[in-house]
Amino acid sequence: MTFTTKLANAIRQHDSLLCVGLDPDIARFPGVLKGRSDAVFEFCRAIIDATAGYACAFKPQIAYFAALAAEDQLQAICDYLNQNYPDIPIVLDAKRGDIGATAEQYAREAFERYKADAVTVNPYMGFDSIEPYLQWSEKGVIVLCRTSNPGGSDLQALQVDGKPLYQHVARLVAQQWNRHGQCALVVGATFPQEIAEVRKIVGEMPLLVPGIGAQGGDIEATVLAGQTRDGMGMMINSSRAILYAKQVDGEGFADAAARVARETRDAINAYRNR
Repeated sequence: MTFTTKLANAIRQHDSLLCVGLDPDIARFPGVLKGRSDAVFEFCRAIIDATAGYACAFKPQIAYFAALAAEDQLQAICDYLNQNYPDIPIVLDAKRGDIGATAEQYAREAFERYKADAVTVNPYMGFDSIEPYLQWSEKGVIVLCRTSNPGGSDLQALQVDGKPLYQHVARLVAQQWNRHGQCALVVGATFPQEIAEVRKIVGEMPLLVPGIGAQGGDIEATVLAGQTRDGMGMMINSSRAILYAKQVDGEGFADAAARVARETRDAINAYRNR
């Protein structure tokens, strides 16, 4: 099954455009996990079990694991997802971007070691740095286009032939690189008008949209700008707001995460086409 088909099925099955980001920060773990050698795995497993019913995808951010020398726990988490929630896509957020020979190894890392369904990549070095990922025709290749951070404008808003650079990236991916229908784009929720511009360029192509929750992106504006005609085509990511949700009486950390994931899913759905 291709990434795009798996994503579409998960959106329908879970009635959700919510992507749950897995950014484990041990400084924010609950006391019950402090000092455990498997704390990263157990934290993420609990979050996954609590939120899977509300998610169309899970997005582990590789840097959070690598900084802790916890790549083995990331691999175990991906295995856990594939075994227990095989209908939900895994998006490995790695933002890789290097020359072809190195990109081949990064592709193997994402798709063989971690068995991810998709990986985020940086297009700055051009097509030959992206092509190795495209050889995996059933896997998703999610290209950075218009990122949610303020500094993204330093390059992405530069004018090239009268158009901002991010629009050139969107057009290049949609018209030349998307050979197997496997590509998607990262477009931040902090720029809803620019999400709309990208949607016009790329048609039905999926968008990974970070920036709601802790980064302050507006849910209504994001959904209205980026959804496809049938209310699909988006993975709206929330990480910290779900992982480290403020608990109310009687809740553990996983219950709090489930509550916020459900509320976020429902808030997104309030503006979806049906």
